[in-house]
Amino acid sequence: MKIILTNEVSGLGAAGDVVEVKDGYARNYLVPRGFAIRWTKGGEKDVEQIRRARKIREIATIEQANEVKGRLEGLRVSLKVRAGDQGRLFGSVTPADIAEAVKASGGPDVDKRRIELGAPIKSLGAHQVSVRLHPEVAASVDVEVAAG
Repeated sequence: MKIILTNEVSGLGAAGDVVEVKDGYARNYLVPRGFAIRWTKGGEKDVEQIRRARKIREIATIEQANEVKGRLEGLRVSLKVRAGDQGRLFGSVTPADIAEAVKASGGPDVDKRRIELGAPIKSLGAHQVSVRLHPEVAASVDVEVAAG
């Protein structure tokens, strides 16, 4: 099935890309979650609009990405969350929470969709998070989760 991606999907493509995937993957996962729309001749017009919006948000060059990477990796991000007696969180830390914490600690604006958590953060302590700045550049950010 031919689809148009509306969000970046790891291992598949970026927003605005037209890709061919298996019918079940598109029908049961990508389309219901809003990651993609079905490809049509009329939908082809939307592709250009999606690409323009992506270009505005995107870091254009590898040099810019490396500069932002240097700023992010030198940053110590701390988050205050509600936690129980054993150090387990009530809920989990989301990419949106991390993006806000990066900005609050003096770092650059980071798109929450570019933050990749290896596993859900559900405990107090130090965690490492990856931020995809460019297809070829990723930064590692240390996040300290504390009870607050």
